[in-house]
Amino acid sequence: MTDVIIIGAGCAGLTAAIYAQRAGLSTILLEENFYGGQIAISNEIENYPAIPSITGPELAQQIYAQAESLGAQIRFETVTQAELSANPKVVTTHTERYEAKAVIIANGVKRRKLGCPGEEAFTGRGVSYCATCDGAFFRGKDVAIVGGGNTALEDALYLANVCRTVYLVHRRDAFRGEKALADRVRQKENIKIQYDSAVSKIRGESAVSSVLLENTKTGAQQELPVSAVFVAIGLIPENEIFSRQLPLDDNGYFVAGEDCKTPLEGVFVAGDCRSKLLRQIITAAADGAVAGYQAAAYVNGI
Repeated sequence: MTDVIIIGAGCAGLTAAIYAQRAGLSTILLEENFYGGQIAISNEIENYPAIPSITGPELAQQIYAQAESLGAQIRFETVTQAELSANPKVVTTHTERYEAKAVIIANGVKRRKLGCPGEEAFTGRGVSYCATCDGAFFRGKDVAIVGGGNTALEDALYLANVCRTVYLVHRRDAFRGEKALADRVRQKENIKIQYDSAVSKIRGESAVSSVLLENTKTGAQQELPVSAVFVAIGLIPENEIFSRQLPLDDNGYFVAGEDCKTPLEGVFVAGDCRSKLLRQIITAAADGAVAGYQAAAYVNGI
């Protein structure tokens, strides 16, 4: 049995491991995909204190290496079940059954999909949810990116340095992202902003060849010839498997305060999966620190 099981190896989970290990606890992190979470697919990070600029993968690697150097065990397994009210608590994956005195859930979020015709058919053939992962495949070509938040703006700036033309499609007439990012986007000559527009269909034969847009105010349609469509329209929490044991808000996020405590003793939540005002790397790290501290206090009976 280990002291703490941490579900998710994003910024929150890795930070929780750092704090738990420094408190003298044994920790195991379970991660379904890749360490770093959302920061691992962020091209450039410019709002993390004391680090004026760093790529997402670089920051993710540094946090991962720090947690590992302190003794945290990071295992790439998918959690299928958890018995959070048990004592000890039990977390089951496809291959193992783990017991722990405390559990920290920091499983993050996944990208929201458009839900339009052609999206599923062309996923991996021009439809992508990660500009930094797949942008280089479309070097010198025309592409579209859909969204109006920070992720879409950041992705548009990244793609503008790779692609010939970037059509930024946003269903409203103003961006939801930070003003500084929006200003930089407007200054890029090869970013063409399509306000009041929604993707109604993605077209192609063996791969994406165009996207059909519909004006959200007039209903008018236009077709843009593009080689790729990058989707950045928001995030969805992945908390379904815990919904019968922990309260969720209307959007599916864990209901928990800044202390990261849940109604179940010894169970804590941290990072983007938690209901909160701001979802950024800095707030994920803060949650991880709090959750790691709380887990140590619980295990030590403080």
